[in-house]
Amino acid sequence: MKQNFIKPPVEIRYQEQLNFLKAWDVTNKKPENWKLSPRAVRMFILGGTAIRPDTKEKMQIQKKFFGNDALVERCIITLAGNRGLMLVGEPGTAKTMLSELLSAAICGRSTNTVQGTAGTTEDMIKYSWNYALLLSKGPCRDALVPAPLLIGMEEGIFARFEEITRTPAEIQDSLISVMSDQILNIPELGDDGFVFAKPGFNIIGTANTRDKGVNEMSGALKRRFNFETVAPVRDVRLEKEIILKEACDLAKNGAIDCEIDTDVAELLAVTYHELREGITSEGTMIEKPAAVMSTAEAVSVYFQTICQAWYYGNGRVELPVLTENLLGAVCKENRDDLEKLKGYFHTAVKAKSVKFGGIWQEYYKTASFLK
Repeated sequence: MKQNFIKPPVEIRYQEQLNFLKAWDVTNKKPENWKLSPRAVRMFILGGTAIRPDTKEKMQIQKKFFGNDALVERCIITLAGNRGLMLVGEPGTAKTMLSELLSAAICGRSTNTVQGTAGTTEDMIKYSWNYALLLSKGPCRDALVPAPLLIGMEEGIFARFEEITRTPAEIQDSLISVMSDQILNIPELGDDGFVFAKPGFNIIGTANTRDKGVNEMSGALKRRFNFETVAPVRDVRLEKEIILKEACDLAKNGAIDCEIDTDVAELLAVTYHELREGITSEGTMIEKPAAVMSTAEAVSVYFQTICQAWYYGNGRVELPVLTENLLGAVCKENRDDLEKLKGYFHTAVKAKSVKFGGIWQEYYKTASFLK
């Protein structure tokens, strides 16, 4: 029976590909308790052609992470070596998506997750109690409510820790002894309170560099992880491809049958790239906004414009709407960024409208909507 979700977990969204790769993966070496080998995990994330050895059936596996292929390989090897993995970088660089893809391919489950906030407590990470059972039976295993860390250790799967630097330092440091000794002690259970991690257990963390200094990780905790920096997309053509792919997927999930305009996607990719880098393709220096100019934000702006065209318009993307959505994305944190965005339009976009005409000319006319 088909299930509908707003955002299906990776293991459900790509279930067919994962099943096919498992059948293809019969001869490759894999660490204990991994669903797929490192070779198959790499193919699942970076794409390729898999041919089943028994039926000779072929499947083209689509690429899901666009960026540094070598980084993905290093992440897989880190996890195969039973080291914790910490993905760091600017917001919107697909750290969470990479974490989900790795967990789904290796463990068959990407939802064993802690979402780090200022209010995260130790029982949200390790375990808590069913107080009705605790009162009636006393401290026992039946009364225990496992949290992601305990679940990961008992089942031999990954625990994903999102936005780890948003959590208080003492909560972060509760991971140190677990990662060092691979043991979790539950004192209330006495001699039966020692939980030993099964093979396959590990932790994948993510942290935004913009949160640096909020709750800085201790040196002791940092030493338990291998750090990998996920950089923003630097190639405009690749950024355009990501915008189109993600917008198409979102539209499909939302039953929105709207025309996907590749020219508008390219224009938006150029805009985000130049505002992020602080220099235009013509070599003109511009002021960079304080806002996060990530590819994820560009996807959001484009999809929001598609939604407006579908529900209120004629099904075609309109540039004035795109510019209004861009304004909301750029100026949501600091209204001073409005002047920087206006400056970009009156220098870079104006120059491109003269040089290229066409869609850039229409784009420049929408500068009047920047209020």
